[in-house]
Amino acid sequence: MENKSKILMDRYEFGRLLGQGTFAKVYYGRSLETGQSVAIKEIHKEKILKVGLMDQTKREISVMGLVKHPNILQLYEVMATKTKIYFILEYAKGGELFNKIAKGKLKEGVARKYFQQLITAVDFCHSRGVYHRDLKPENLLLDENKNLKVSDFGLSALSDSKRQDGLLHTTCGTPAYVAPEVISRKGYDGAKADIWSCGVILFVLLAGYLPFHDSNLMEMYRKISKADYKCPSWFPPELRKLLSRILDPNPYTRISIAKIMENPWFKKGLDSGRGNTSVLVEREMIPLHTDDNICSPTECCSSVSSETKLEVTKPNNFNAFDLISLSTGFDLSGLFVSNDEKEDVQFISKNSAASIIAKLEETARCLRLKVMKKEGGLMRLEAESECRNGTAMTIDVEIFEITSSFHLVEVRKSSGDTIDYLVMLKQCLKPALADIVWAWQGEKQPI
Repeated sequence: MENKSKILMDRYEFGRLLGQGTFAKVYYGRSLETGQSVAIKEIHKEKILKVGLMDQTKREISVMGLVKHPNILQLYEVMATKTKIYFILEYAKGGELFNKIAKGKLKEGVARKYFQQLITAVDFCHSRGVYHRDLKPENLLLDENKNLKVSDFGLSALSDSKRQDGLLHTTCGTPAYVAPEVISRKGYDGAKADIWSCGVILFVLLAGYLPFHDSNLMEMYRKISKADYKCPSWFPPELRKLLSRILDPNPYTRISIAKIMENPWFKKGLDSGRGNTSVLVEREMIPLHTDDNICSPTECCSSVSSETKLEVTKPNNFNAFDLISLSTGFDLSGLFVSNDEKEDVQFISKNSAASIIAKLEETARCLRLKVMKKEGGLMRLEAESECRNGTAMTIDVEIFEITSSFHLVEVRKSSGDTIDYLVMLKQCLKPALADIVWAWQGEKQPI
């Protein structure tokens, strides 16, 4: 099924291209059995395996099976061939909400309706232990009746993704919509971070522009960290008050979704029958179909081969926050963490992930460190003997792909004595890795 004019597994007919990204294309489709319009998301397996996104794809399928709701784009089924995965999705005829905002701010009543539907959908996600983490107008679609549909759960997280501190730690999302605690890289509550993004969306719907924007990225993040924004003159007082509680830079005092739903401005226009915005829907299993004799569901989607699981040549994908923090003068950690608290260093390499890993393994052997590999471009180097504080030295090394030609490598102490770690870093690790390092963070890049 390589041509969009052909039929997919005798079930769906492809139509026009609706959009495309780095790893997927989305086509208009039609069910041959019912005539129903659908959207078909075509994903190239080789591409997502190459950059280590198979687990993310599996998570997206799992999440969309958990969140069946009137204001969430529905995943009908998943199909797979030897080379591609197909998501059969609900077709949102109205397109992106972003396109409506691009024409100018919305009327208060219209914006409130979309915000009510957004909050209802996000509340349902949270009740199922799902945190979206990339809420923005581009990921909010409209159906033919102009009802909102939350889409794109590719960066979402489940409750079991939390670490022992009960927080999420992956810095992801779209910079202008992300909560300050996400940027701080100290861990965050996924629900509170989603609420912040909803507040930014509400501001954009009614103002027609972003609350936090600056041509200088460092300055933009300062504004986000302090919630430094100004409401337009046409915002009514009750809306300003609600926004101030949503865009609270302190996640512990930020308003909850339950309190948002009780807010007088939010409740305007809600039908009496819609007073309870919770929607109880049982989880549905998403059916997965494959071409006969081509591959099994476990081969195509539900799992990765044992060989792939053992490799660490699939680096994590790189996001805007990490990219910005590489540049001299744009290290954001100083906004949130003092220099003496930092125990991690980063360098850029032009080598492939495989050659970086090989060099790290060689260096570890020379330093008599045990190497433990994990999924997603993560390695752990562990000393056999204890440090002066009685604990063994362990060093985590994580590889991120910026482009196919550039990788970021982050080295950080996981346990052990800090002085011993810094000595090893300066006298052993840095010199040993010199031939694969293009530039260390904060140092001038070679010309």
